Amino acid sequence: MSDSHRPRGADGHPAPDGPSTDLQTFAGQLRRMNSEFNRMAHEFARAQNLHHTDVLALIAILDGDDQGSPLTPGRLCERLNLTSGAVTACLDRLERSGHIRRTRDGSDRRVVHLHYAPHGKAVARAFFRPLARSTEAARSRFDEGELKTIVRFLIAMNEELAEQRLGR
Repeated sequence: MSDSHRPRGADGHPAPDGPSTDLQTFAGQLRRMNSEFNRMAHEFARAQNLHHTDVLALIAILDGDDQGSPLTPGRLCERLNLTSGAVTACLDRLERSGHIRRTRDGSDRRVVHLHYAPHGKAVARAFFRPLARSTEAARSRFDEGELKTIVRFLIAMNEELAEQRLGR
């Protein structure tokens, strides 16, 4: 990592050994990043006249079922820890506003799949384009080996959080 990309100390000079890697530093940086993501999600919700829960649903629908398939309303209930009635109201709002569409499974018509609608994708891409640019700018500060380590950490962190949520 070049000095221009190295973390800086209070005096503005590159930190000699980089930032601390202790738990407190990790926790603080994760909270700070989470706060920034939440701020952006609230701004998007406000700009689209949506509830914050609607944005969480959109993110879950974008991510799908972790198997590469579209999310179902039942899985969305589990993911957001909401009742089926609350998820139905949320999906109705998102569908009316053009953010999502629901389709029936071809082999089992009882199964409903949730998809990001073209309008919703376009709106989200335009709104979050600055985040994508910031993410790429941050990524460019690291070499491929460092990025692989970062991704491994993020995967491990998400696995730990999922385990905690599931009570394991």
